[in-house]
Amino acid sequence: MARAKRGPAKPASRTVRKARARSPRISPADALVALTDGFDLREFLTSAGTGKTVVKQKAGATIFRQGQPCNALFYLEKGRVQLSVVSKQGKEAVIAMLGPGDFFGEGCLAGQPLHISSATAMAASTLMRIERDTMVRVLHDQRALAEFFTAFLLSRNSRIEADLIDQLFNSSERRLARLLLFLSDFGKDGKMETVVPKVSQDLLAARIGTTRGRINFFMNKFRKLGMIEYNGELKVHSSLLRLVIHE
Repeated sequence: MARAKRGPAKPASRTVRKARARSPRISPADALVALTDGFDLREFLTSAGTGKTVVKQKAGATIFRQGQPCNALFYLEKGRVQLSVVSKQGKEAVIAMLGPGDFFGEGCLAGQPLHISSATAMAASTLMRIERDTMVRVLHDQRALAEFFTAFLLSRNSRIEADLIDQLFNSSERRLARLLLFLSDFGKDGKMETVVPKVSQDLLAARIGTTRGRINFFMNKFRKLGMIEYNGELKVHSSLLRLVIHE
């Protein structure tokens, strides 16, 4: 029986685990091939087939819009995706930023008829679009996929809880530091200095729940303290982690 490579992350406010709470990941370099009675988990999630379509999107492209029919879910193989919602008054909020290994649009599995958020590619992205009926059938037939998908849902639930705790009890400065660490996949594969994909200060402000002016102030502060550097690209240094775990 094949198992997910990573188990659910534990929510831990103001700790490195909280900053690095991640979902299970699959990439060609991982060589993660789960075989159960001939079932290849990686192939299912990355290769087109019956009820599955590989979708490639440029940065800024809309994957689906809030209110559109919800009849498929997506697996993000490469790139970055943001989820956002718009109120009746026209106010927009960014509710999630996703990376490789994340599923989204899975509300269709629970009978959700319409998307309750919009999904937009933050960078050039490669996704697998899986029809609802196909996903339901394979989840029922293949334990490897069921275990992997369950591990993802548990991990994301922990991440949502950590985000809520962060929003309720931590300052916007610390929330920004944690988000930058998350976007950079900080500490993954032993990397202690990583580059953040291009993201605007407006988007960071929307995700953190503050103003662009405050984001600019904190970014300049982080740079002066040597925690980050940016000149065309944003690089995160290990010293930024101290701000997240400092009590």
